[in-house]
Amino acid sequence: MAGRIARRGAALVLGALWWFSVLRLALVSDAGVLEGAVAAGGWGLSLLPVHCVPKSRAAGAVGSDRWWDHWREAWRRSRGLRG
Repeated sequence: MAGRIARRGAALVLGALWWFSVLRLALVSDAGVLEGAVAAGGWGLSLLPVHCVPKSRAAGAVGSDRWWDHWREAWRRSRGLRG
């Protein structure tokens, strides 16, 4: 329980720091390199594909050779058609 609170607290503090840097860059004329580095670093972290897994380990993943068949079957099911 304490670990969860610490992680959420750290995320809240780091998020507030990032927003402060972004707003300072946008609104204050003397914002510097530190604010730019924090803002760019936070933006870069948000673009990381942290939820990606190899296709072989992904549940319900369809191979590239079966993608079209899978899409067509899903379309038919959504329309209530039988194939």
